[in-house]
Amino acid sequence: MGVRFSKMHGIGNDFVVVDCRTQALGLDTRAIARLGDRRFGVGFDQLLTIEPAGDSGCAFRYGIFNSDGSPAGQCGNGVRCVAAWLRRAGALDSGATRLQSPTGPVSVELLDDGRVRVDMGVPRFDPAQIPLRAEREADSYRIGLDGETIEFGAVSIGNPHAVLEVDDSADAPLVTVGAALSTDAHFPQGCNVGFAQILGRAHLRLRVWERGAGATLACGSGACAAVAVLRRRGKLDAEVAVDLPGGELQIQWPGGDAPIRMTGPAEFVFDGELA
Repeated sequence: MGVRFSKMHGIGNDFVVVDCRTQALGLDTRAIARLGDRRFGVGFDQLLTIEPAGDSGCAFRYGIFNSDGSPAGQCGNGVRCVAAWLRRAGALDSGATRLQSPTGPVSVELLDDGRVRVDMGVPRFDPAQIPLRAEREADSYRIGLDGETIEFGAVSIGNPHAVLEVDDSADAPLVTVGAALSTDAHFPQGCNVGFAQILGRAHLRLRVWERGAGATLACGSGACAAVAVLRRRGKLDAEVAVDLPGGELQIQWPGGDAPIRMTGPAEFVFDGELA
């Protein structure tokens, strides 16, 4: 018998979701990468597994694998899809609950309009917690990259992010600067790279190069990272609409040690079975 899966997306950031509540995934890194190939497999930005929780305070656990088969620590669009999948399966009701991510518990709220609100935790700017090789914490960092100086902010939203402020995100150098910075030695675990264009104090436009996945239509943790970095610089209000190529997310962060929250949709595309 094959493995059943659901294809889902959160504003274009797409996933294969596999029910592993009663059996293990049974796919190694190469098999996941083959499945993630958009020509020879199903195609996805990340594969998500839904598993029994190891934390008694959480309803379920979810695992995250990039399209190259590598594991990931957090995915904001992915956790919304996990929550929506569990609601459709009858395992979660509307309202608030906690799920166990690879990096710890995450609070989610299933809203009556079908959207999902996620508590993405407190943004971490300490270089050791990102992790980022830097002598001290700063609002911005400068490094040499392929013969030019790159200035960026850095933060962990359960996974490492670099955020570059740009005049026009449509012209952002995703496949050059984004790809190179995502694997630069200053980030020992790699990083997601966001190119953020400020449209107003409550409005951003963003494009993201994700480690292990490349350019994606949306990145939920990347939207949170961009708001956290730019709000810390005093450039944004506490509630920000973030436009990504696949759609819009609502991000709320009062600042300081408060958690950052993300609200957005989760959509089903089709269900299938792996041979």
